[in-house]
Amino acid sequence: MKQVVEYQGIPVGVLIPRDGCLAFMAVKYDVMELDGRSFSSATEAREAVRAHVTQRVALAA
Repeated sequence: MKQVVEYQGIPVGVLIPRDGCLAFMAVKYDVMELDGRSFSSATEAREAVRAHVTQRVALAA
């Protein structure tokens, strides 16, 4: 079953079960670097998205 991953209420990707893990498929440019990455849980994926977006914002400032 696919799971939507949101960041601040905006869908940014989906998690797709693959080989015992959850593969991230990005649907927003801001998280494209995470596309294809595998996670052990939805919580881990959401934290990775949060950290990634936070880092992008900090670098842009």
